Amino acid sequence: MTPSIAALPIDPPARLLMGPGPISADPRVLRAMSARLVGQFDPWMTDAMSETQALYRDVFQTANDATLLIDGTSRAGIEAALVSLIEPGDRVLVPVFGRFGHLLREIAERCGADVHVVEREWGTVFTASEIEAAIRETTPKILAIVHGDTSTTLAQPLDELGAICERHGVILYTDVTASLGGNTFRTDAWGVDVATAGLQKCLGGPSGSSPITISDRARALIEARTSIEAGIRADGEETQERRIRSNYFDLAQILEYWGPRRLNHHTEATTMLYGARECARLLVEEGIDAAVARHALHGSAMAAGLTAMGLELYGDRSVRMNNVVGVVVPDGIPADGARTAMLDDFAIEIGTSFGPLHGKVWRIGTMGYNARKDAVLTTLAALENVLARGGFALTAGAGVAGALEVYAA
Repeated sequence: MTPSIAALPIDPPARLLMGPGPISADPRVLRAMSARLVGQFDPWMTDAMSETQALYRDVFQTANDATLLIDGTSRAGIEAALVSLIEPGDRVLVPVFGRFGHLLREIAERCGADVHVVEREWGTVFTASEIEAAIRETTPKILAIVHGDTSTTLAQPLDELGAICERHGVILYTDVTASLGGNTFRTDAWGVDVATAGLQKCLGGPSGSSPITISDRARALIEARTSIEAGIRADGEETQERRIRSNYFDLAQILEYWGPRRLNHHTEATTMLYGARECARLLVEEGIDAAVARHALHGSAMAAGLTAMGLELYGDRSVRMNNVVGVVVPDGIPADGARTAMLDDFAIEIGTSFGPLHGKVWRIGTMGYNARKDAVLTTLAALENVLARGGFALTAGAGVAGALEVYAA
């Protein structure tokens, strides 16, 4: 009897994921995730949690004690941060320069915030003076901004924003999902209060765990709303009206879970913790600055190869992320048809973009485990073949040659 599809084991096709994320996970991370389970309060497990916290302090470049994991994809980290910081009616400023700024706006609105938005044309970023002017005008409690927005492949400079926020008494939150580990990011030196990330980009893992770091200033705001749920609260701990409006993403309780109290808030996602720990361990072993330099090298090689083929790169090159490049789809080439050919003929995935850029820009990533020479050259060779078959005029081998010049230099 032939088994039904549901009875067959999982056997995904081999792919080289060279889009804007997720990327091909590092085999060492996948091996770590196959380790046996232990109980959530086993001493070995709580030690592993503490080790993971220490590793991510290095990754985030911070001394923040409140550095931990949120169980869920990178959006879970964003939502945990915003729902725990925002009380209904709080004023939040969101500068938008791509799709994921709109996401921060959406989540803040759902938290009941009075959201004020400033926008820049996609393909550009804000100056620090523009953001400070918006802060003066709106007097927000929180500035929520994306660091690297993969929809436009650009990175918003953050190094001046912490000092600006401190001058105006504003909490600085940033989403570093797409940038952490492959682009310079310094939590403490830049004065960032809260940052959240994900594993599936430069950290080289699968999605499903969201690292977060929280300054003492932001932690005080969160802990002022602590309300331990019935059944696990101690004598004298009462529910308060200002409690955080999500139970699962209640950072006040999650901090108690990751702290000495080990509050039984939820069951930790053990396998994801193993993967997140290994992602951080590998980065720290390599060196954060070395990892950023690796992403810069392979990202530059990819950009040079694409340019050598005669393709136009998208957006302000001066603020391009190291780990993903936008390419304007040339006239006469069907954007989705070319992506399909890359996948069907070469088992390589590249991405399209969103909203006004859908079908107009491809996004090609060189991040995490795929920030390496062979992945770059293979992708360029495949794309050249697809473009040539589609009638795009180019010199055979130009893309690979352009990248090799970067490597030779």
